Amino acid sequence: MSVIGIDFGNESCYVAVAKAGGIETIANDYSLRATPSFVAFAGRNRVLGVAAKNQQVTNMNNTIGGFKRLLGRKFGDPVVQEELRSLPYQVEATADGGIGIRVNYLDEEHVFTPEQITAMLFTKLKEDAFKELKTQINDCVITVPSYFTNAERQALLDAANICGLNVLRLMNETTATALSYGFYKQDLPAPEEKPRNVVFVDCGHASLQVSACSFHKGALKMLASCSDSVGGRDFDLMLAMHFNKEFLTKYKIDASSKKRAFLRLMTEAEKLKKNMSANSTKLPLNIECFMNEIDVHSSLQRSDMEELCSHLFQRIEKTMRKLMVDSKLAPEDIHSVEIVGGSSRIPAIKHLIEQIFGKPASTTLNQDEAVSRGAALQCAILSPAVRVREFSCTDVQAYPVMISWTDAEGPHEMKVFEQYHSAPFCRLLTVHRKDPMTINMHYEADSVPYLDPVIGSYHVKGIKPDAAGESQEVKVKVRINSNGIILISSATMYERKESEEPVSPTPATNGEQKAGDGSGPQAAAPPSPQASDDTGKDKKKKVTTKQVELTVESQTHGYGTSELHKYFEEEMKMIANDRQEKERIDARNALEEAVYEVREKIQEEGLLHAYIEAKDASDICRELEETENWLYEEGESCEKAVYKERLEKLRVKMEPMRVRYEEYSGQEQAFTELGHSIQQTLKAVELYRAKEPKYDHLTETEMINITEAAQKAQKWYDEARSKLVGVRKTQDTPVKLADIRHETQTLTACTNSVLNRPKPKPPTPPADQQNGGNGGSEQTAAGGEQHDSHGPKQTTEDSMDVE
Repeated sequence: MSVIGIDFGNESCYVAVAKAGGIETIANDYSLRATPSFVAFAGRNRVLGVAAKNQQVTNMNNTIGGFKRLLGRKFGDPVVQEELRSLPYQVEATADGGIGIRVNYLDEEHVFTPEQITAMLFTKLKEDAFKELKTQINDCVITVPSYFTNAERQALLDAANICGLNVLRLMNETTATALSYGFYKQDLPAPEEKPRNVVFVDCGHASLQVSACSFHKGALKMLASCSDSVGGRDFDLMLAMHFNKEFLTKYKIDASSKKRAFLRLMTEAEKLKKNMSANSTKLPLNIECFMNEIDVHSSLQRSDMEELCSHLFQRIEKTMRKLMVDSKLAPEDIHSVEIVGGSSRIPAIKHLIEQIFGKPASTTLNQDEAVSRGAALQCAILSPAVRVREFSCTDVQAYPVMISWTDAEGPHEMKVFEQYHSAPFCRLLTVHRKDPMTINMHYEADSVPYLDPVIGSYHVKGIKPDAAGESQEVKVKVRINSNGIILISSATMYERKESEEPVSPTPATNGEQKAGDGSGPQAAAPPSPQASDDTGKDKKKKVTTKQVELTVESQTHGYGTSELHKYFEEEMKMIANDRQEKERIDARNALEEAVYEVREKIQEEGLLHAYIEAKDASDICRELEETENWLYEEGESCEKAVYKERLEKLRVKMEPMRVRYEEYSGQEQAFTELGHSIQQTLKAVELYRAKEPKYDHLTETEMINITEAAQKAQKWYDEARSKLVGVRKTQDTPVKLADIRHETQTLTACTNSVLNRPKPKPPTPPADQQNGGNGGSEQTAAGGEQHDSHGPKQTTEDSMDVE
């Protein structure tokens, strides 16, 4: 079991995993660490990641990207309407006012939600992680922008559930970056010392997040986080609009009138922007066959770009200054400023950082992978499958939260969480009610970049008056959970009942009595009112409290269980279809490869040309041409079994030629080996006849046997060679390659069993000869041990050879 951290970005995603050696960012099937956040549909194919982005221009209407900003929002949301201006695919409103993305898939029109599209991308990331780690992937931590609201966070959780991922935590990108920074720092201050305050600037493709964090050893606490929807794509857009205006004047073409042309212009503008970060000189922009077969050329330098984008830099500056106010930090309180995100490489942004925070931008973190690495660390800390050092992360709630309800006295409203309140956190609210109540929860007005500030409505059931008809105490638990989602998790009613019970008189000593709670002696108090029944026993009233858990029904953003199950089933079907389609395409490709391979081998100078009759070769070439035409026409989208059947038929026809090729091409070497074995055997016999010492232990009978075996093999060799005389290679060989090798092996085994037999050991001389007549030695009756008066004990063994 492995745990992973996913950095889900608007443009690309990164997946990191915790291993024994540390945190590692894994590569996808293109050996790239970054997987583009794109999903494409092409006929019967569902294409994900790199392959999807590669067909963005050619399959624009069915290639989906930039959907992160659509999660959890309604179609009428101004943010959505602004996003739709730059999205080339078709987006429409669903029946419930949500967002539907219309694509052509399996030759039919389908409408998918942004959550479903996100689940498809997560499926790809999960598959890449499985291929890399060779183990099942279940637990993960997914990062989200700190400005995401309840609805957006819940939408991301729904997307993860659809693809079968178990999310241990949704973690703010700012917090993940801070964890990635602080976890390996060995010089952080002790808990009782002054904290180290670090500012993190994360400028990505579609957003800017600036956060302040305080560090102690083994712990971090977020102080504040400010954001804006300005990112790298806004700089790309400004450059593209500048060049489009220039081309309109210079070449009389308007790229904004055609989505494909403007997309190409945006791509080139992005490349130019990246080059400007490293070069201040004028850089060229050239696009061939841009529109109407016209090649366009232009140039720009960094200073011009900074002037064009001055309003964007002003927004970035405003966000940074707001952080200084919200975090209550002075420049001298800041230890360092760390930058992450691709767009933070822009020199003007680095200059703003130094100007506002009084510190140069530090690049100790990996700007692209820091977020995913922090997520993987958090996942390792939370998962029982991995042992890792504990590191405490205290996050903050980005927006103030209000609750409201109505009772007999009228409407009530109160703030339960201030902005930048610690998270996760629980708060108990006490109300006195005699009937069920509805609590509405929402963000403070104008505090969130979201059309609908409502978080949800919670209906608390089961509240009833007490025996006297009065209101009862109800405690409601309001939580910010580890995912940053605010909810009412439970409600409890405290029923208080009075009962009478008999009391025995308690003796008092020296004016003291024991307290009812056992806390120690207390001053005597006047007797409490007591009652007497008919039997004369004293009684007192006792109040008991019973806790009753109430039912809380919620109406919040997100899918219900039935919807999640339906989308999960759809995703599993699409995954199965992806697998079947891959197998079908592999079978088609195998048949196509076989056509080209066979044609190459049977043509003149091909490997099999000499082993096939001219007529047969002509017939096979004609069949190959027919198969090739069929593949590109009616055979374009057949089932896997059809391709495999055709491939098998082709292999059956080619099998005799392949066998003849292997037989004839291997025979010469096999005959050479057999002849060599015969010669080696006869040479050994000659050496034996010449009294060669190494063979003097062999017998005449053995020599006669191997001589006969060699002569028999020579006879078979001569007969086999004669059979091959005049045989054409287009005919099956009368002598099989396996038979030649069998003869060689038989002769070799027979010869080796004789020639390799080792010589017998020479006889051991008698014991008295070994002693050399030494009178100082003694031998036991057993003859196995002897004792020498001048040396240690030795052991000898007598043996005798009998012939």
